[in-house]
Amino acid sequence: MDQYIIKGGQKLKGEVTIGGAKNAALGILAAAIMTNDNVLIENLPDVKDINVMLEAIEEIGARVDRVDRHTVKINASGIKEVSVDDEFIRRIRASYYFIGALLGKYKDAKVPLPGGCNIGSRPIDQHIKGFKALGAEVKIESGAVIAKAESLKAAHIYLDVVSVGATINIMMVAAMADGQTIIENAAKEPHIVDVANFLNSMGANIKGAGTDTIRIRGVERLHGTEYAIIPDQIEAGTFMCMAAATRGDILIKNVIPKHLESITAKLLEMGNEVEEYDEAVRVIGAASQRHTDIKTLPYPGFPTDMQPQMTVTLSLAEGTSMVTESIFENRFKYVDELARMGGNIKVEGNVAVIDGIDRFSGASVTSPDLRAGAALVIAALAADGISIVEEIGYIQRGYEKFEEKIAGLGGKIEIISSEKEAQKFKFKVS
Repeated sequence: MDQYIIKGGQKLKGEVTIGGAKNAALGILAAAIMTNDNVLIENLPDVKDINVMLEAIEEIGARVDRVDRHTVKINASGIKEVSVDDEFIRRIRASYYFIGALLGKYKDAKVPLPGGCNIGSRPIDQHIKGFKALGAEVKIESGAVIAKAESLKAAHIYLDVVSVGATINIMMVAAMADGQTIIENAAKEPHIVDVANFLNSMGANIKGAGTDTIRIRGVERLHGTEYAIIPDQIEAGTFMCMAAATRGDILIKNVIPKHLESITAKLLEMGNEVEEYDEAVRVIGAASQRHTDIKTLPYPGFPTDMQPQMTVTLSLAEGTSMVTESIFENRFKYVDELARMGGNIKVEGNVAVIDGIDRFSGASVTSPDLRAGAALVIAALAADGISIVEEIGYIQRGYEKFEEKIAGLGGKIEIISSEKEAQKFKFKVS
């Protein structure tokens, strides 16, 4: 089983280039099957979740051509199957986007309930509410969502809770429904805007994405397009925290600084320097950093996907910080792993109370999920001694060439699969 082995204590310095946004790409890949024409998608991250999604698209009959590592051409004219194979779905959460895409185009979908990271309950009740409002009959049988419609009619839909997945799924169905659909209390994340822009480039008529009210006037058909995915704000934020935690100096390129404002604000509160450019940010970690409090909220609030990385960073700040997780109830499972490295964090319900320490110490830890895994890597990079991070498959679901990018910044990190390789690494860095 592959592991990361890391020798900490290096101040990471240099430049790193951020890839395409995984969360945007998953919605865009699903939407790409809603036309029979060719669709070319650029700036696609080469990570496990994306590759599983492409396998699933191919499995239902679409043609998938990898033009290069970050570019794919999809032609869905050969799709004859509206049932997605359970093998793919259980491996990624965003497989539920197939429901919206297939229902929108074919008025029929059968998709198993999804898998992904175990970070808490993520019900799809708001998705189903939207599908039903648009005229579909929806039932759950044998672990699969079955949705069918004679015709799709526009509706006025108010989401009871802000849901990124439901907003994207309803937007896809409504794009080919008869009339104007209004989604209220819609999610506003950057990848909502990116999926809407992609659908619009295919001929959809969507206005208001990025606000809490989205208006969609349905069209009869969508056409082919060429589209480049936005940069990944969570990958960028992870490297921002890495710079702060290791007291380093990193120029993070290919970003949209506005998408990073909530992360930037907290790093500045802690005393770090953050310089913004047109398509880059530079983070210079302060030698001594102050405590602060964070509460995760839907965009433009502080993202839940950055909570573990920021908790690690706050663990190395002076004083006591509080982190409140308001999105997912199981997102503090990594705290026990940080305790093995000397972290002083107490969790009560959805609040973590962090007493700052001078430094982490190297230890063997296990990734419980994608973002927590990245956070443990940050802790290991900032620690004294050597750490091993297990279950790195979670991390590889969302970060492309993570170890290579870190090594390019001066971090001492390798992938190993045996004790012999671990000893070789230890000899090399000693």
